[in-house]
Amino acid sequence: MRSPLKFASRGRVPPFIAMEVMRDANQLAASGVDVIHMEVGQPSTAAPSRVREAAARALSDSVLGYTDGLGLPQLRERIARHYQDFYGVTVDPGRVIITGGASGAFLLAFLAAFSAGDRVVLASPGYPAYRHILTALGIEVVDVATGPADLFQPTPALLDQVKGRIDGVIVASPSNPTGTMLGRSALIALIDWCARNGARFVSDEIYHGLTYDEPATTVVDLSEDAVVINSFSKYFSMTGWRLGWMIMPRDLVPSISCLAPNFVISPPTLSQIAAIEAFDSHDELQINLRRYAENREILVAGLPGCGIENFLSPQGAFYLYADIANLTNNSLEFCRRMLRETGVATTPGLDFDAARGRHTLRFSFAGKTEDIAQAIKRLQKWR
Repeated sequence: MRSPLKFASRGRVPPFIAMEVMRDANQLAASGVDVIHMEVGQPSTAAPSRVREAAARALSDSVLGYTDGLGLPQLRERIARHYQDFYGVTVDPGRVIITGGASGAFLLAFLAAFSAGDRVVLASPGYPAYRHILTALGIEVVDVATGPADLFQPTPALLDQVKGRIDGVIVASPSNPTGTMLGRSALIALIDWCARNGARFVSDEIYHGLTYDEPATTVVDLSEDAVVINSFSKYFSMTGWRLGWMIMPRDLVPSISCLAPNFVISPPTLSQIAAIEAFDSHDELQINLRRYAENREILVAGLPGCGIENFLSPQGAFYLYADIANLTNNSLEFCRRMLRETGVATTPGLDFDAARGRHTLRFSFAGKTEDIAQAIKRLQKWR
């Protein structure tokens, strides 16, 4: 009799619930139901026209072989120039690393910055893939419970309350799922705390460009020791192109230079060639931003009439995170019933906060404005 085969425990991370909701919503839509997708943070707009035109040219004219393992030099240089143009910050292109989406950046960055057994702080609620990737790598996740008073963001005072050592702190501003942001002084305070305590600061900036009241501050301008991660998926509307980038501290570049080619050989060549044009597409992308701003206003004004009143108005990204304790203590079942009975797909808060997410949910307002308005009408009738 054959002995049972072993399998690694690292695969036993929780599922990404938002993607499971999307699967269920797509199945419902395939059966003929008119589904409004507010569960996944995916722009409904195509990549900028200049990007698509560059991709078409590359398909006709290029062999599309491997690029350098750290990315196409022309793209790395263009990203460095973007920091000068957009933030007024000088960046050495040698610190710019191109990755397979921000998800690929998280994996490489965590591998380079942390060892198995290290302890990394995450704000809760927060993006679930941070937790799942760290856990799969044998890195201990330290959840710090945050709330509206903290803008759902970590603070030095909250970090001081953590027992035991802290090897890293991950911050997203604007945040998924809450859409909140940290200003320059708040970021400096966190960076200084990390410097005093020997912790690596990781800044997730993938929603930069998607802000409604004031621009976001890049940590590239505040620290050369921090890991800064960004992506072409959100502001640049290129989710399926699977392309992101990191601005790495100089001491981690040699590690990434070894890790990246071994893990992925190189980022996708077609996407890299086309993405160079994304930085000259701001006029087109600002139209998308104005639509998100309108969608935000529709949600903020309309949700109280649906019985959903406890939320902060998002400062950035395209998410609204709401406390629905007045309606349910089982957000997973609530979202399933909402989808089944109204055709509106949202994500239960359990994806972002395992301890308190049973009475919260997240709306993504990245879709069409008419869909957001229709979703409010459906939910008002459903209440």
